[in-house]
Amino acid sequence: MATPKAAPGGNKMGTWPIGRLLVNMALPLVISMLVQALYNVVDSIYVSRISESAVTALSLAFPIQNLLIGCATGVGVGVNSLLSKSLGEQNYERANRTAGNGFMLSCVFALAFLIFGLFFAKPFFHTQSTVAETVDGGSAYLAIVTIGSIGVFVEILFERLLQATGNSFQSMITQATGAIINILLDPVLIFGWFGLPAMGLAGAALATVIGQWCAAFLAMGLNLKYNRELKNLERRHIKPDSYVIRMIMNVGVPSIIMVGIGSVMNFGINQILQGFSETATGVFGIYFKLQSFFFMPLFGINNAVISIVAFNYGARKPERMVGTLKLAAVSGLCIMLVGLAAFQFLPELLLGIFDPTPEFMAMGIRALRTISWCFPVAAVCIILGSTFQALGTGIYSTIVSMARQLIVLLPAAWLLSLSGNVNLVWWAWPIAEGMGLSLTVFFFLRNYRQRIKPLYEE
Repeated sequence: MATPKAAPGGNKMGTWPIGRLLVNMALPLVISMLVQALYNVVDSIYVSRISESAVTALSLAFPIQNLLIGCATGVGVGVNSLLSKSLGEQNYERANRTAGNGFMLSCVFALAFLIFGLFFAKPFFHTQSTVAETVDGGSAYLAIVTIGSIGVFVEILFERLLQATGNSFQSMITQATGAIINILLDPVLIFGWFGLPAMGLAGAALATVIGQWCAAFLAMGLNLKYNRELKNLERRHIKPDSYVIRMIMNVGVPSIIMVGIGSVMNFGINQILQGFSETATGVFGIYFKLQSFFFMPLFGINNAVISIVAFNYGARKPERMVGTLKLAAVSGLCIMLVGLAAFQFLPELLLGIFDPTPEFMAMGIRALRTISWCFPVAAVCIILGSTFQALGTGIYSTIVSMARQLIVLLPAAWLLSLSGNVNLVWWAWPIAEGMGLSLTVFFFLRNYRQRIKPLYEE
């Protein structure tokens, strides 16, 4: 089928049929997210061949690694939202300043994580575990990924520049390239193939950083070649602009805080599960790897929706905004129903690839079957929540995330842990997701009345 072309002088996000537009924007992102999910799982498969302590170490490192990626994504989301809105308004000078200031902010955040990696990685692990293998391997892994984090910051920023200007296919190429390089280098560096020293978890971290740097350079090159809307980007656009920084961070900070809340939740859950066993913590980490096969494509759709809705909000086209949300919600729900079915009926097959002990397998089956009941609810929450970032009301996302993960999930998990039965702890997720749905719908309806509905009257 031939690719439809935008009307002369018009951006495809304001002119293409909604169905074709969402497929064109989301499909490359979904594919790249699936490749990333594949990397996450393959990475853990290799690590599981080292030891169960190595799997636990990855779980304990996840809160900081998640926060790192969340900060990079937060800057990217803020840039994406303002850039899409600026292009919808045909304000190309502000679009260039948005891209330049986004690069400057990314460098500042990367410097902060570099300092953490140099001085605080090992103390962080000592607060969570007394097992020497877990602490040594985990702190080495965490130090490498944080010290080399400038790669992922640059990669995500330039991918968002491509997405915001409708070049989702090029964005897919960069993400897929980084993930594939990671997959290829993992066994080489972890186990010491081709005469190289076996580096264990440090090798897994180094493979990750190399993949991120390769993807970053590729993303910069693709922007120079394909990103026509930003062809006039100059050094002066990197100079701090208080208005642009404020607008980026108005959307980005709530997103970063939201991820930070998730990191606090993960840290808290790890501490609760460590009270049972390191196996329980490892199961929690493997669950996160497996669920990424379904949540990552959903986030790909979510990213496309943010760009489309933000552009059409700036272009004052409410019918395109609403049509996009409806189609995205149905698509996301279908993905998560497949995830629910897989976790309910194939947990043994999914867990078996990680070389589990009998105890790990039994605990993992209960975890996957219990937590997955929240998948369809999460689909609706994520798609509706995309409007918060697209319309500049990212604070709503922060409130929902804080309520779901800190006010409900962590206390519920702690209370359920008092039973002494680790299998009851997994029910905290469906409980929290139900509350999150109520808040998400409330804020979405408020956004609709205040920002979308008035556009129909213009």
